[in-house]
Amino acid sequence: MNDVVWARGRLPVSERTLVMGIVNVTPDSFSDGGSFLDSAAAIEHGLSMVEQGADVLDVGGESTRPGAEPVPEAEEIRRVVPVIEGLSQALSGSASVPISIDTTKSAVARAALAAGASIVNDVGAARADPAMLDLVAEREVPIVLMHMQGEPRTMQANPTYGDVVADVKAFLAGRARAAVEAGVPAGRILVDPGFGFGKTLEHNLTLLRRLGELTDLGYPVLVGTSRKSFIGAALDLPVEDRLEGTAATVALAVANGASVVRVHDCGPMRRIAGMVDAVMRGELGR
Repeated sequence: MNDVVWARGRLPVSERTLVMGIVNVTPDSFSDGGSFLDSAAAIEHGLSMVEQGADVLDVGGESTRPGAEPVPEAEEIRRVVPVIEGLSQALSGSASVPISIDTTKSAVARAALAAGASIVNDVGAARADPAMLDLVAEREVPIVLMHMQGEPRTMQANPTYGDVVADVKAFLAGRARAAVEAGVPAGRILVDPGFGFGKTLEHNLTLLRRLGELTDLGYPVLVGTSRKSFIGAALDLPVEDRLEGTAATVALAVANGASVVRVHDCGPMRRIAGMVDAVMRGELGR
């Protein structure tokens, strides 16, 4: 897999699996909602993740948990911009750690990119706001395109697929084509199967088991399983007790070809990804 390279950064996915740290600036995210709503606390949390080994920080101001209500554009900008500015300033003198903006709105992405972000992570794969692809092409930054069946308010009502892996793969291929047609180079596209987004327990387990089939698309695959409800369902555990379950999913994802893992617990997951890389990649993973 080739590295993702752009003017302001590089994701060295050819060398090792990367860890993306989650910085939720929201009152209602399923795991840590409200914990880092204060900008100073969110900045401190993000810097702590970098110390623990995060390669990328993903800042979001709108919860996408099942049943979540949309957040007005202006409020989302108000939440994320000070955090991105603070992180960008704090990290400017250190090794490059790109900041990603987790949003489906092009106006939020534009404000975040101006504040110092350099990657767009769109859980709607740029369907909710068609201007997103034009913005990404204009600003010459990478984009993560994620699969989601339905929308956060309704996605877990009755998710149905013919073959979940084939369906997700076809969707991601189609959205990647749309991005390329909009002027986004293929080398700046990442794809995400969207664990927990319009999927049953069995859908999620099947996707993880057959994740290698998605790497055939030729794009780096980002996997976000951290603390999610399917882990709780499989192990009958509340969100605060899902560390080991998350670790198992991260190890399997890396072994099956994931290029980036998006996590809450950067230290343990950095070590797990590093160990699996050492086994699967040999010297490249050290």
